[in-house]
Amino acid sequence: MTTRQAATAARREQITRTTIALLAERGYQATTFEAICNEAGLSSKRLITYHFSSKDELFSAVAERIAADSERYMQAALSGVTSVRDLLVTVIRANVMFIASHSPEVEALRQILLNGGMSDWERYHIDSQNRLARLFAEGQRTGVFRPCDPQIMAAALRASIDSVAPLVSAGLDPDLCANELAELFDLGTRDASGTSRPPGTRT
Repeated sequence: MTTRQAATAARREQITRTTIALLAERGYQATTFEAICNEAGLSSKRLITYHFSSKDELFSAVAERIAADSERYMQAALSGVTSVRDLLVTVIRANVMFIASHSPEVEALRQILLNGGMSDWERYHIDSQNRLARLFAEGQRTGVFRPCDPQIMAAALRASIDSVAPLVSAGLDPDLCANELAELFDLGTRDASGTSRPPGTRT
């Protein structure tokens, strides 16, 4: 990377991080180019528009950055986990811990989505839910999980994880949230006797 490229990347990072902080602290409407300039100590709004032509483009870049950060966090947490049931628990815990340890990013993303930013966010949501559905399907295929509809279970888990954010923000212990969700979906994927089923078993 050249010196110019490094300087450009550093400026984009400065603008992005400042935008996240302002969105989390002041909300969508108050996060203007002028406010970003003042907070970041930039001399002109042109230093922002050189990198981001509009507020929508900036906010889309911020949302994509947060999604990428979340993906890296999840991949690191899941590395080396092979058991399907352990994967389910780890996915839940890692999601909750990302929410707890990245509260400004989570709130910034919430502000963007609530105000109609990043119109293609649905793609990220669908991709995430489909990965969860594949996990539930694999658990059924190997006889670890009871027969169930993978898409319904994935939608329920995604919604449950997302609902944790305001609880953690309000001060609820993230470990408690993770433990409760992990136990809920662990029990929810077992058969009536509380055990796993052998492959090919049907109700």
